Amino acid sequence: MSAVTAYRWGRLMARHKRVVLSMWAIVLVACAAMYPSLQRSLGAPNYGVDNAESSRAAQLLEQRFAGHGAEQDVLVFYSPTRRASETAYREVLDRALNLARRQSYVRGVAGPYERGARGQVSTDGHAAIALVGIAGDPRELVERAETLQHAVGPIAHAGVNVWLTGYSPVAKDITTVENEDIERAETIGVPIALVILLLALGAVVAAVVPLMLAGSGLLLTYGVLALIAKALTFDSFLTTIVTMLGVGIGIDYALFIVSRFREELTLRMRAGHKADTRGQVEDAVGAAIASSGRTILFSGVIVALALSTLVVIRTPTYREFALGAVAVVVCTVIAALTLLPALLAAVGARVNRGTLPARMQPRDVRTQAADGHGVWARWALAVMRRPLLAAGVIAAALILAATPVLGLRTGVDFGIRSLSGTPSGKGEQVLARSFGAGTLAPIEVVISRPAGSGGLRRTEEARVARLARELAPTRGNDVAAVAVTPGQDAELLTVAPRTSIDSYDSEQLVRRIREELVPPVLAGGGLDVAVGGASAKIVDLSNETDAKAPLVIALILALSLLFLTVVFRSLVLPVKAVLMNLLATGATVGIVILIFQEGHGERLLHFTSTGFIQVYLPLSIFALLFGLSMDYEIFLIRRMRETWLQTQDNELAVATGVEHTARPISAAAAIMVAVFGSFTTANVLELKQFGLGLALAIAIDATLVRLVLVPALMRLFGARNWWLPRRLSRPAAAAAPEA
Repeated sequence: MSAVTAYRWGRLMARHKRVVLSMWAIVLVACAAMYPSLQRSLGAPNYGVDNAESSRAAQLLEQRFAGHGAEQDVLVFYSPTRRASETAYREVLDRALNLARRQSYVRGVAGPYERGARGQVSTDGHAAIALVGIAGDPRELVERAETLQHAVGPIAHAGVNVWLTGYSPVAKDITTVENEDIERAETIGVPIALVILLLALGAVVAAVVPLMLAGSGLLLTYGVLALIAKALTFDSFLTTIVTMLGVGIGIDYALFIVSRFREELTLRMRAGHKADTRGQVEDAVGAAIASSGRTILFSGVIVALALSTLVVIRTPTYREFALGAVAVVVCTVIAALTLLPALLAAVGARVNRGTLPARMQPRDVRTQAADGHGVWARWALAVMRRPLLAAGVIAAALILAATPVLGLRTGVDFGIRSLSGTPSGKGEQVLARSFGAGTLAPIEVVISRPAGSGGLRRTEEARVARLARELAPTRGNDVAAVAVTPGQDAELLTVAPRTSIDSYDSEQLVRRIREELVPPVLAGGGLDVAVGGASAKIVDLSNETDAKAPLVIALILALSLLFLTVVFRSLVLPVKAVLMNLLATGATVGIVILIFQEGHGERLLHFTSTGFIQVYLPLSIFALLFGLSMDYEIFLIRRMRETWLQTQDNELAVATGVEHTARPISAAAAIMVAVFGSFTTANVLELKQFGLGLALAIAIDATLVRLVLVPALMRLFGARNWWLPRRLSRPAAAAAPEA
């Protein structure tokens, strides 16, 4: 979009403000009405990988084992005073099992007193478990887990508790805890953001407008996702990420446009047109969209491109994350380029109402013109006096912070530790204490022959029996229990680890089974073996992430270089931008590793280290930072370029660009840090990791990179910053004219 087109678009939105605002009001009401359906459509997190071994195991379980269903959950019975052999205890248990069997979606129930049942009553007799096979897709599993949970809860009697736990029940309760975390984070982050906006913009009305824009963009995103959810299944973490990003970038984008609108309006009023005329306001809106609006559009495109690369990883985890993040960015950009111009036109000069004292106003909206010698300009000039020293110190610090990346260890934390007060969490605690933590969702080894082959032969059954013996619980291994279940032309080894299903030790057990114990079973021929279960899915997800990470990084770098070359009309600036982002991302992930993997922030942030960070966090932060930081880069460099084209003075261009953009960039970054950082109060560990990771990334980028590295490197490269080979060059007006 050219500057002229953007200017006309802004004026068009301003001129027809009533129509635009009315249409937005209708759309937002409809989106609000659809939000409950989005919440109801959320399913359990799907960590499976397309065509991976764990996915194949899940398919075989449904096809070959009639009572298994899509998922096996666990009914947990516990009494601190009664034992499972007592009549009152058995009455509660029988009532719960009969109720479960009557549910149409239950494919099978295996109680502790049935023939062949082993290890389903604890050694002290106070706890007992029953396995419940539930059918359905991920969305239905969560709904049915909630239904069954509510049904069996009231059966508790005579001091005997009944809880349903398992993968989907845990996911359902995690959603509840995450929603509480979001509400708490918003009550912390949004008021802080409002204070920062007030200090940055210097007026109450101007500070409220970005919050309105962020809320509108977020509501539009919810409506869009509600429509998409009719065809696709999302998990609860999607809405968390969408909310986190929507609030942050919505305020961020609106801040830039509102800042430029007030600056343009002030310039026109200085020219002698004191009256708040319609044409004056429309002109200021058009100019703001032609400059800051285009910057936001370019930034949104880069964010969308960077996040879209995640779809090459063959798993719903990354696809859903990319889809949700791209949706919120696109919806926010749409709101910023349609709703915001109309809103600013409706507000007009009243945007300056509730002003702070003159000394607290941005220089660009004071009565005197900015003179190029403000505090931020002086800062930039000071950095440029010793550019090599400044750039060297910051680069060395970022490289040092990034060194822990060499020891990166990834996994998936399901958030079970945050569920102590929920039914599934209480059930899991009993399981972990009495039967082994892995009983919640055990490793499932499916040994099968082709369908219709008549079942396993005697020699093949002997191999399965040998595998079961090798996995039998001993003092030295991590296995709590092993059970063998016959199926249709198949047998199932259910292996319950002593450790939690999302622990590093459980993942290593999966790797040991696959790499050491399964090959001898396959060596005799005739059998197929697939190792599945929640822990196996984590292993497959980690393997897929490791395999595709180089491709994702290469795509993000290539797309960013190409797009920034078009925007900046330079080859040097895009290369520098990419290298600086690599440094910032590396430092961010390194610090996150020190805090969460090594556990150096446990007391401060109130968590217990799992010994790894979420497997999808490094790549997600990389993609998000490359996109989110580009609005700062484009906002800053394009403002420098305006002065460069007028004066051909590199140092003046850098100082002027920093002077005009440092305040809104610092404010926007502070707001994002406040919004993202507020999620460190969450009970769910992955929210803490994402919140702190994104807050650190933005803080490093907006301070060390934008305010030190950029001025220093701009000074070092001088006029070469704007170099573009002649064969790639064409008149700037044809490609990216300036406002």
